[in-house]
Amino acid sequence: MHRKPALRVRKRTAAIVAAVSVSGMAAAGVVVAESSAATPSSSVSSQADSLQKVADLRTAASASASASASAKAAAEKAAAQQAAAAKAAAQKAAAAKAAAAKAAAQKAAAQAAAAKAAAERAAADRAAAAKAAADRLAAEKAASARAAAAASQQAASRSQTRTTLSGSPQSIAAQIVPADQLDSFDEIISHESGWDVHATNASSGAYGLGQALPGSKMASAGSDWQNSAETQIRWALSYMNDRYGSPNAAWQFWQANNWY
Repeated sequence: MHRKPALRVRKRTAAIVAAVSVSGMAAAGVVVAESSAATPSSSVSSQADSLQKVADLRTAASASASASASAKAAAEKAAAQQAAAAKAAAQKAAAAKAAAAKAAAQKAAAQAAAAKAAAERAAADRAAAAKAAADRLAAEKAASARAAAAASQQAASRSQTRTTLSGSPQSIAAQIVPADQLDSFDEIISHESGWDVHATNASSGAYGLGQALPGSKMASAGSDWQNSAETQIRWALSYMNDRYGSPNAAWQFWQANNWY
C-alpha cells in the first residue's frame, strides 16, 4: 500500500529533474541519483525542496544573465553613442578649421589684390605726375626760348635803330643815366667791374660792366652785349630800375650787402 505512492513520487521527481537538467544545472543530477532508489515520504519531500532550490537558482542565474546582457548592451550602446558623438565633433571641428582656412586665404587674397591695385594706382599717379612735370618743363623751356629769341630780335632791332654813343664807358654812362642817379651808378659799376667791359668773375662767370649772370642776359639790351659799353650800361640801368627802383636804391642795398 505504501510503495505505490512512493513510485508516483519518484516519477514526479524524475520529471522535475528532467526539466531542471535542461538548464544544465549540476544539482539536478545529484537529485536524480538520489531519487532513483525508493525513499520514505519525508525523504521525497526533502528531495522536492532541493529541486525547488535548484529551480530558484536557475531562475536567479537566468535573471543575472539577462541583467548582464542588458548591461552589456547598454554599455555597447553608450560606447557607440560616444563614438558617434566624437566622430561628429571631429567632423565639425575639421569643417570649422577648413572654413577658417578658406576664409583666411580669401582675406589674404583680397588684401593682396587691394595692395596690388593701390600700387598700380600709385605707379600710374607717379607716371602721370612725371609726364605732367616733363610736359610743363618742356613748355617752359619752349616759352623761354621763344622769349629769348624775341628779346634778342628786339635788341638787335634797337641796336640797328638807335644812335651809337662813343667815348669811354664812363662818358657813355653820363649820356644815358639820369644825372641824379649817376654817382650811385658809378659806385656800383666801379665796385663790380672797374668799368671793364670784358670783366669776368672767375668763380661765378658773371660778365661785363654790371656783372650780369649769365652775361647773355644783356642780349635783351642788344646783340652786341659782349663788347658794347652802351649796351651793357643800358642793361645795368634797366636792371637797377626794375629790381630796386633806381641806381640810388641799388647802391644803398650794395653798401649793406656788398652785392646787388
